Amino acid sequence: MSTRYPFTAVVGMDDLRLALLLNAVSPAVGGVLVRGEKGTAKSTAVRALAELLPAVPVVAGCRFSCDPASPDPGCPDGPHEAGPGAERPARMVELPVGASEDRLVGSLDIERALAEGVKAFEPGLLADAHRGILYVDEVNLLHDHLIDLLLDAAAMGFSNVEREGVSVRHAARFLLVGTMNPEEGELRPQLLDRFGLTVEVAASRDPEQRVEVVRRRLAFEDDPAAFAARWADEEAELRGRIVAARALLPQVTLGDAVLLQIAATCAAFEVDGMRADIVMARTATALAAWAGRTGVTSEDVRQAALLALPHRRRRSPFDAPGLDEDKLDETLEQFKGEDPDPDPEPDGPDDGGPGDGGPGGGGPDGGGIPPQGDGPAPEDVPAPEEAPVPEPAPQRAGAGERAAVKAAEPFRTKVLSVPGLGEGAAGRRSRARTEHGRTTGSTRPRGALTKLHLAATVQAAAPHQKARGRTGRGLVVRRDDLRQATREGREGNLVLFAVDASGSMAARQRMSAVKGAVLSLLLDAYQRRDKVGLVTFRGRDAEVALPPTSSVDAAAARLEQLPTGGRTPLSAGLLKAHDVLRVERLRDPSRRPLLVVMTDGRATGGRAAGDPVALAARAARLHAAEGTASVVVDCETGPVRLGLAGRLALELGGTAVTLDELRADAIAGLVRDVQTGHAGHASRRAA
Repeated sequence: MSTRYPFTAVVGMDDLRLALLLNAVSPAVGGVLVRGEKGTAKSTAVRALAELLPAVPVVAGCRFSCDPASPDPGCPDGPHEAGPGAERPARMVELPVGASEDRLVGSLDIERALAEGVKAFEPGLLADAHRGILYVDEVNLLHDHLIDLLLDAAAMGFSNVEREGVSVRHAARFLLVGTMNPEEGELRPQLLDRFGLTVEVAASRDPEQRVEVVRRRLAFEDDPAAFAARWADEEAELRGRIVAARALLPQVTLGDAVLLQIAATCAAFEVDGMRADIVMARTATALAAWAGRTGVTSEDVRQAALLALPHRRRRSPFDAPGLDEDKLDETLEQFKGEDPDPDPEPDGPDDGGPGDGGPGGGGPDGGGIPPQGDGPAPEDVPAPEEAPVPEPAPQRAGAGERAAVKAAEPFRTKVLSVPGLGEGAAGRRSRARTEHGRTTGSTRPRGALTKLHLAATVQAAAPHQKARGRTGRGLVVRRDDLRQATREGREGNLVLFAVDASGSMAARQRMSAVKGAVLSLLLDAYQRRDKVGLVTFRGRDAEVALPPTSSVDAAAARLEQLPTGGRTPLSAGLLKAHDVLRVERLRDPSRRPLLVVMTDGRATGGRAAGDPVALAARAARLHAAEGTASVVVDCETGPVRLGLAGRLALELGGTAVTLDELRADAIAGLVRDVQTGHAGHASRRAA
């Protein structure tokens, strides 16, 4: 077994360590979501927590970790009699982003279930994580069908596995911990709300602290076991403090004044539902127990709010999580009652761990950063070339350019879908063959059987029963009889925006409306789990403002900074979009693209010599020849309209809509028009 990095040796990140320790004291807090840039030791701290958790008493031989004091009466390995049981270390189970549904919830032996009528069940990761930690790295990249299963288990405390009438149910209560890089996309709101606490982490900008990080990392790599031994006393002390806080937790009381502060805070920040109030109450109680007190104070409520509310007050994926601390202090002061007198603190400072006054460590010398480099650094320390790239500063308007304008208020749009049937990543936009969805037929399984088509299997086995010597009631089923169900669901696509930022679009009101429309489509792409990219063209050339990414936040930020002005190199924009899509087809051939061109259709030049209109038509035909689904959003305004965007749409083999038609209440026929446009273009090419 490999040696894990000691929790007490993590440098800095006080909020992250405190949030993890509070969940160790009170798993009812509901887990932690850790957001931060790459290389900030998020995974290191989470994995180190498992070593601090107390041992778990279990029923000997039970694959589902039943508590011997109160075994699950419905356990598939039961029934169990109450008894002393055995102890095992607390588990931390990691859920890979690409895991299958069977790996998460478990699987049934379909052949034995059909032939023998027995429930031969192989437990999955949810069973392994029961009464322990379920850790999901890059949780924002988890497929939707796995998120649905996690939501069900987290809400109900058990997992149901059902296959064609055969059902198994087992307890699944776990501490959910996820880490993510916001640059790669956000979480679905339903899963976001399931995390009790959230913390933001970033690499320190203090040179001395960064030196200590590197020093510890190098020491850890040289001799992991020796370094872990140096921190063994601090680890044992922190482990004992967790046990003591757990024992004290039932004695902590929440006064009416504190409950009023919690309710008033949640109401002031307009969080949805009541889960925030409950999580804040549990967190404040855990904070008091961690400090060795039996009474909750206003400071506990304040700290609980900073951990439990930031991710619950977001209204859109473009809102940065956070909390106005001045408003928080005003609310707490307005509803302040009399704090209970703190009890004596037997285990040290209120918010500290052993040694440094912070939760979970610092060093053997008692300081937050030991002066001697006798320990390892956290994992994933960013190398110089991996340092996060800062957001570009807003571009200044040069000659012939106008400064960037703000986007108009976004609105709800209806779906733009790619015609045909794809096989891309699970999402919510276009039709696709998927593992989840409605059953449309059956086929012979190519590998392991995952979704049995019962009727087709029985139909295949029925003619051979006499030849196989069937005598009893059971059906004699062989491997060749099994049929895999084919299902149709929805996929996510690559939505590439090509935005005209030339002088003809520079009217302030028009560009604001265009940006509002793109922002609305970005919100739609976020909800449908798409990748997005942004190409802009103005002056003499086009540029990739944002390469395809799962982060709509980044696309919105680039859009906000976009200035306008100059000529209209429409052909350059279309060719740049063609290059982006060509590269993406090589990287991810199963993800189908949708090109959205925002322009008034004018073409007035660029670097290429020749007629700008003819060059734009030729570039558009490149997209049409490859079957790229496309929509042209006609941004032309005024009483006299040239209809150039409509002509461009014909060359692309797509459809043209106006900005007004993008709104949900005016877009009912758009999907049909997109598909009709492609069908009409295909028939014209055939003719």
